[in-house]
Amino acid sequence: VLKVERGVPVTFSIQAGHDVAFCITSDPVGGTFISNATVFAGGPDAHGVPASPYKLIWQPDRKTPDEVFYQSCFQKKMGWKVQVVDGGLSDMYNSSVFLADQMVTLFWTLTDSGIAFAVRGERKSGYVAIGFGDGMVNCFAYVGWMDGNGTCQVNTYWIDGKKASGVHPTKELLADVNCWQQKGVLTFEFSRPLQPACNVGGQCKKNIIDPSIPLKVVWAMGTLWKADRLTDQNMHSSMSSKYMSVHLTRGVAEAEQQLRPVLAVHGFMMFLAWGLLLPGGILAARYLKHLKDDGWFQIHVYTQYSGISVMLLGLLFAVAELRRLYTNPLHVKFGMMSILLACAQTLIAFFRPKKISSGQKPLRRVIWELVHRYNGRIVLVVGFISLLTGISDLGAKYGGEQKKGLDWALVGWFLCIAVLVCYLEFLEAKGKRKHGGLTISKGNWVMANNEDDDSSELLQSNHMASLERDHNEMSYPSRGMEVQLEALR
Repeated sequence: VLKVERGVPVTFSIQAGHDVAFCITSDPVGGTFISNATVFAGGPDAHGVPASPYKLIWQPDRKTPDEVFYQSCFQKKMGWKVQVVDGGLSDMYNSSVFLADQMVTLFWTLTDSGIAFAVRGERKSGYVAIGFGDGMVNCFAYVGWMDGNGTCQVNTYWIDGKKASGVHPTKELLADVNCWQQKGVLTFEFSRPLQPACNVGGQCKKNIIDPSIPLKVVWAMGTLWKADRLTDQNMHSSMSSKYMSVHLTRGVAEAEQQLRPVLAVHGFMMFLAWGLLLPGGILAARYLKHLKDDGWFQIHVYTQYSGISVMLLGLLFAVAELRRLYTNPLHVKFGMMSILLACAQTLIAFFRPKKISSGQKPLRRVIWELVHRYNGRIVLVVGFISLLTGISDLGAKYGGEQKKGLDWALVGWFLCIAVLVCYLEFLEAKGKRKHGGLTISKGNWVMANNEDDDSSELLQSNHMASLERDHNEMSYPSRGMEVQLEALR
């Protein structure tokens, strides 16, 4: 009788001849290789001779039965039993980590069909639970305990409150359920698909496991769990102080992270560029052309170039902190697109055609203004999207509370800009009525140098000022008079 442990590889050297093929099977007799017997290792090709032995490596797993048989595939009764016993959890699972506070250990193995977990408390308890999320509220939890009859129980719950009334069974179908207690320390196991069936409505997506994304895990434990009569008194007596981000494919875990200072500087610089400087320059070109000595033009140029400089500096901060330039996240894609379009807008400004002496716009100037104007609008929209996706990435990595606050702050800022624009547009409409229906042409919504000498502006156009001066000269002629005196004769 052979004895092997689950999770521990076993090496066989097969050299009984080419007519004796070796296999590990559920068939206690062996002989004819039949399809209805389960073969765990080996097969018709597993044969060798002393000069050229066949090397077979078999690693029993948690699904291997407690008793199997080593046999010849073609001759009967040439082998005997193999006893399979449990090894250590670290041998049975591919990866393991301590969760927060080192009170619970999580083991797991990824398979083609799903994922297998084992959860072990590191102190005496009546039950142990893990939850997938940044807290036990609003998460799916898996609870393992031994009932009054000593029977293993593992159930899944959707938790939407801190009281017993907020714990709802989901009736999720789990496989390979097992649990045991040694010296008061509880361990339970289960397997599940990566995307299991769910009956909790819109919350089901929170129970989907994507191995490429870190899984947030928390834990809880207590003295007693009663699935049919759960009360506030027999809920958890201790729980994790924070969540751990478990990288399922890498086999490592990271504690809840605080926002890195350099990345905070990156976010502030991008908001300063896309939320203040660049929109401010556009508003200057739109509403401030009444300023003397092309003051609007100077404000427009300085704010646009300052915004682009701050934007590039913010990019350098992010690359220096992360030590590489990632291209997969959606935020990075929109961010790089906005930076390239902004730099292109700056280059377009250097190739602005001049007007001819008669004041008319040549065709090149008309085309340039169209390209400059609409590219500026596209750049601004893409920049706003990159800010929103950046906040979304922040929430996914550092928690939802920071994301919610920043979302409201950014929306509030955009609303302030929208209210300001509406107010300025109202003043423009009011100014038109005041001047008897004379039309005041609008400036261009652009994002870089744009000097349109033909445009007049909201607060007081140059053309309107000239009309008012002519009107005053006709209504009030100069009172200075020239008198010529002649001698009387």
